[in-house]
Amino acid sequence: MATTPLKEGAKAPAFELPRDGGGSLSLADFKGKKLVLYFYPRADTPGCTRESIEFSKLRAGFAKAGTEVIGISADPVKAQDAFKKKHKLSVALLSDEKHAMLKAYGAWAKKSMYGKEFMGIVRMTVLVGPDGTIARIWPKVKVDGHAEEVLAAAKAL
Repeated sequence: MATTPLKEGAKAPAFELPRDGGGSLSLADFKGKKLVLYFYPRADTPGCTRESIEFSKLRAGFAKAGTEVIGISADPVKAQDAFKKKHKLSVALLSDEKHAMLKAYGAWAKKSMYGKEFMGIVRMTVLVGPDGTIARIWPKVKVDGHAEEVLAAAKAL
């Protein structure tokens, strides 16, 4: 299934996914608020761990900017729970094992490593405005300094 690339100014695709600690979260839960969605390939790998720790460290700053932060991967909830506990993460983590949200946001794509092609999660971030539209997209994230850049964009929104 081909995914349509997101565009800034477009309506954010609706979602409802299971979250760490039980229950679920949906886009509708954040109506009227700014929301950062960061997509990461796999819990407890070096880059994903650094990124999640950085977003967690800046959580108070995001809250001050009226912005919630959610991490999303295809890991099962049990793996998300272990990841959150091990690294004392303060951001919510969603599990998209069926890849529906990942596809809707363009984070599920063809990747290649060591000459082999496969489908996987692209490390990307989306900032959703309080009106439910896409305010900013970071399509190919480099972890270092990324959370600070996203916080600055959230403050400016």
